[in-house]
Amino acid sequence: MTIRTLCLTSALALFAGAAQAEMTFNRIASFATPENMAEGEDRARVTSAEIIYASEDGNTLVYTDSPLGVIGRIDITDPRAPKPLGNIEMGGEPTSVAVSGGTAFVGVNTSESFTNPSGKLEMVEMSTGEITGECDLGGQPDSVALAKDGSFVVVAIENERDEDAGDGRVPQMPAGYVAILDVVDGAADCASLVKADVTGLAEVAPEDPEPEFVDVNGLGEIVLTLQENNHIVVLNKAGEVLSHFSAGTTDLTEIDATDERGALIFTESQPGRLREPDSVQWIDDETFAIANEGDMDGGSRSFTVFRKDGTELYDSGNSFEHAVVQVGHYPDKRSDAKGAEPEGMEVATFDGTPYMILLSERGSVAGVYDMTDPAAPVLKQMLPSGIAPEGAVAIPQRNLLVTANEEDLIEDGGVRAHVMIYEYAEGEAMYPTLTSEGADELIGWGAISGMVAGEDGKVYAVNDSFYGFQPRIFVIDPSSKPAKITRAIEVTRAGLPAQKLDIEGITLDGEGGFWLASEGNTAKLVPHALYHVTAEGEIKEEVGLPAELLAQEKRFGFEGVTMLDGTLWMAVQREWGDDPKDHVKLVSYTPDTGEWGAVRYAKAAAETGWTGLSEITAHGDYVYVVERDNQIGAAAVTKKVYRIPAAEMVPAALGSELPVVSKEEVRDLIPDLKGWGGYVVDKVEGLAITQDGTVYVSTDNDGVDDSSGETFFWSFQLD
Repeated sequence: MTIRTLCLTSALALFAGAAQAEMTFNRIASFATPENMAEGEDRARVTSAEIIYASEDGNTLVYTDSPLGVIGRIDITDPRAPKPLGNIEMGGEPTSVAVSGGTAFVGVNTSESFTNPSGKLEMVEMSTGEITGECDLGGQPDSVALAKDGSFVVVAIENERDEDAGDGRVPQMPAGYVAILDVVDGAADCASLVKADVTGLAEVAPEDPEPEFVDVNGLGEIVLTLQENNHIVVLNKAGEVLSHFSAGTTDLTEIDATDERGALIFTESQPGRLREPDSVQWIDDETFAIANEGDMDGGSRSFTVFRKDGTELYDSGNSFEHAVVQVGHYPDKRSDAKGAEPEGMEVATFDGTPYMILLSERGSVAGVYDMTDPAAPVLKQMLPSGIAPEGAVAIPQRNLLVTANEEDLIEDGGVRAHVMIYEYAEGEAMYPTLTSEGADELIGWGAISGMVAGEDGKVYAVNDSFYGFQPRIFVIDPSSKPAKITRAIEVTRAGLPAQKLDIEGITLDGEGGFWLASEGNTAKLVPHALYHVTAEGEIKEEVGLPAELLAQEKRFGFEGVTMLDGTLWMAVQREWGDDPKDHVKLVSYTPDTGEWGAVRYAKAAAETGWTGLSEITAHGDYVYVVERDNQIGAAAVTKKVYRIPAAEMVPAALGSELPVVSKEEVRDLIPDLKGWGGYVVDKVEGLAITQDGTVYVSTDNDGVDDSSGETFFWSFQLD
């Protein structure tokens, strides 16, 4: 659906030696929506943050939460410390909200069925949360917008289709329309309701328009998207049609249009792709932009700029999706559908410059565009968001931007829905921390697991089984900011992408190639194994585990591999069958002799979930490991780097009494992870240490699957 006001100005690449610092947006805080539940409420219920708006003074946020049937309010007087103001019951499903004066106008769906839709417009006093009035809208509301001067409110009455009926296609009656109401003394005048008829206009199902999103310009003109009808309508305040035209099509090239594989391959095309826009925002009184999310037949992964007479000024084609790819946020499981799926959008002016925020719902990232020339938008910044950003609001007078992220993964034990707050200020962009922008070819990446520092100043990283049809070694230049993926080396067997790998570790072999550690999963026929590969990624040796180890096998196997004095050491993530509670093995293998052995490591006990090891790296007189729990957000406790004296890494024979090594804490990584202003992610999986003691750490974004897609790559110096 949407977004609500914004602004920005900061280049993706920072220029060395610039005379003055750039102005950028950086995330400064986040707010989990369950915090708005009252004491004693069941916080295990699914909640959400969808469409969001701000009070006129910019100190209070209000958002719709359809799963709970409420609107939530947040006090951001101190934007770095947002505080809950509680939820307000709406007597139905709130779908959108807009604020004028001291009143929030909330569209609420009360429909009994798709064939008998109904809804109302609720009015809520922002300061107290008191419901001050309501108007019957006669149908199911979607988007709500207000005139710039607050003189009227407009609601898109979608009367949406039943996706399980009639092959899920329009027409499905009753038809939608646009509701327009005067606002008098801060309240909608129900008696003034005008139902603007927009039937008979579109080429697709003209008898059944489904209004999706509305916005109002400074002249009081209303622009409306009919998503399922692939059409755009411009109305006046009286509901009269001023212009209408098809949203058109786009020829997409260099995209990944295949979902039936775990690989990022951008060699396909979709000619004549219907745009099927969702959100729309005026750039000025003459031009507007649409976000081409798609629905029944389309989705062009782009945004388009039109004049209000229907003249097309600009289409982003594949460029926005490519930007999403480069920052590691491409949602591969949506490749055959709508890809990065731009859905929400907003335009606002900061310091005299119009900017647009474009939300990738499935990629969980936002693009910031300078719209000074609507015919030539310029991408300035990519911002991280929570999972599935649905709406946003900019607060230019306070130099703030806010996104509302609707996905709540409580039922899967994952992160909750969040509201994210960004500040517009002088300084470097904190995100992305890793990008493939500037590489010789378009490199898709994600799910970074193991890492190792090369002697050439580069860092080498691997992806895990999420990309099972495309195992890769990424070459990273950490000297730039953000760090740059400059090359992707395919891991192959006989020249073809190697199958049945879950690469979780990488180390140098001392001969120009690599050793890789693969975490097995017997249920998926993935073996626990080591792989010796050439500098070009070809597997030249496969080493399976000995029977003594496999007899005790559990799914959580090797997480990391390192070389110490000619012996490979692998960290086993969690206990196997013969391990005491809260102890895991560090397994050794000497390639020259074929000998196996192990020591044991005592890990932290977990009050919730589990703890385990996710990386191992030898450096100097120590072996360093990452120990982490599987908790996320406020529940995260253990994300730490420990070191073990190398002198204690003396393996005992498998099956014998294994010595337990000592450990010393080197760094707690939770403060580092909090520094990006979002929630603490769970998967710290990469650790590489250079000869001078620079430690590089990275997180695994799970291939943007039930994840925010955020990858954090950062460094610190050993004492």
